[in-house]
Amino acid sequence: MATGPCVVKEGAPMPIHLAITRRVRPGCEAEFERSIREFFQASFVQGGVWGAHLLAPLPGSNSRDYGILRTFASDDDRAAFYQSPAFQAWERTVRPLTEGVPHQRVLHGLEAWFGSEGAPPRWKMALLTFVGVYGITLVLTLTLAPWLSTWPLPMGHAVFTLVVVSLLTWAVMPGLARIARPWLHPVRSVASP
Repeated sequence: MATGPCVVKEGAPMPIHLAITRRVRPGCEAEFERSIREFFQASFVQGGVWGAHLLAPLPGSNSRDYGILRTFASDDDRAAFYQSPAFQAWERTVRPLTEGVPHQRVLHGLEAWFGSEGAPPRWKMALLTFVGVYGITLVLTLTLAPWLSTWPLPMGHAVFTLVVVSLLTWAVMPGLARIARPWLHPVRSVASP
């Protein structure tokens, strides 16, 4: 779920991508999901809110942790959103449906591809990124590069790089991160006291 196209003007603050994790009380999942979906729609009327996504636990899993990914135009817009009466009212509504306090962190660079449970070790992110880049560049070297070889080198290289980055950002890395999720974020058993 996202708002319309976003235009970042030169010199404007960089967008803020925020990952929030909330643990929902047993039996309250459906009510929490309904409430947050309604709030997502209402929250887009506030300036500077660029997008919101809900990451629900996999069906059949024992997890009750929900991920929320939000994008704001700037840090000021993020602060205004969390201080708004609309957010405060929604927070009071869902507080009885959740346990503990929500965990928030700002996503930077590559870690935004790897989920909201906390970034995996850097070596795992680097290895998975290598797999993605290697696969894309191998396929593009065999398919797109021969066609681009007739172009001037700077122009052909720019198009090749644009295709690699676009595929990584919107297709390959989100897919690889989803497939490799159990490896990136292994479930640790916790002994009961």
